[in-house]
Amino acid sequence: MEEYDSEAIQAQAPILKCVAGIAHNMALKCAIDLRLADILHSHENPITISELASSINSSTPPNVSSLKRVMRLLVRDKIFSAHEPSDGGETLYGATKTSSWLLDSETSLSTMISLSAEPTLLNSWCNMSRCVKEGGTGFEKFHGCQVYEFASQNPEFNKRLNQGMAAENKYLVLSILNKMDDVLKNVTSLVDVGGNIGNVITSIVKKHPQITGINFDLPHVLSMAPEIHGVTHVSGNMFEAIPKADAIFMKWILHNWNDEACSKILKNCKKAIPKEGGKIIIVDIILNPEGTSEFDEANIFFDLSMLVTCDGVERTEPEWKKLLEDGGFPRYRIINVNPKVSLIEAYPE
Repeated sequence: MEEYDSEAIQAQAPILKCVAGIAHNMALKCAIDLRLADILHSHENPITISELASSINSSTPPNVSSLKRVMRLLVRDKIFSAHEPSDGGETLYGATKTSSWLLDSETSLSTMISLSAEPTLLNSWCNMSRCVKEGGTGFEKFHGCQVYEFASQNPEFNKRLNQGMAAENKYLVLSILNKMDDVLKNVTSLVDVGGNIGNVITSIVKKHPQITGINFDLPHVLSMAPEIHGVTHVSGNMFEAIPKADAIFMKWILHNWNDEACSKILKNCKKAIPKEGGKIIIVDIILNPEGTSEFDEANIFFDLSMLVTCDGVERTEPEWKKLLEDGGFPRYRIINVNPKVSLIEAYPE
């Protein structure tokens, strides 16, 4: 039998870390399902595992041993804290600044995390090798249609998809608005392309009442959109035509599509805005493959998520530059919104 030295064994570590990835995602989903963050944030001081278990809303007594094992990983991931009392008593578990993003609130990440663990989407990942061999998306290979077509035919999934995107908008929109005052200075009409149920355009119009807002999306998406003062809902297909306005806003739209599809969208944007003073405003990820932050690593994950789900792509700045030039927008500037996303303001020729 071949004997392996310690260096060879250590080389397994990156592989095992990758294998364990799904456990981290599912432990987060478990925390959300059990509302562990809400329980721990409701206590002024850390509590024991038994106290945490007794606070879980369950028709049967929770399994304390199983909960302890889940918490072990979430503590290691720095989602929650664990304190060992100096008197040798039971471990005490507490909330953290990170766990506040798991609270049951409109601005938390909980809905987005639950969406990422949605079985309908998870199955797409199993076909990544086929995406490489054959092209196309893992979602289509498993379900037989693209994700947006599937959503239009499955109201419950469509509802969860919209809720996930809307929740993400709520925590991001404040960061965006704080960067857009100068960008929107001379804009009197704005189309939010792929605006979902209208949360972002509503916030923009409230802060900039001189702007007439148009929320543009597919009919089955707008079927869930509420009536909004200062905003008109317009249904349609961005690959066919886009409503005319001074400027066009697209948040996390172009990353859903390959370059060929994006070129069609951008050319329709160009037709919809004035030659003089017209612009497009893109909020999206600018990929930094050499970056060392946790956000850089997360963005590479999002790039693969686009690959298997919707044939989209997260782009580096040179890739964005080429995409914009090919679509008729050779002039642009980048404004950093936060460590995760950037704002790209682009102008036609």
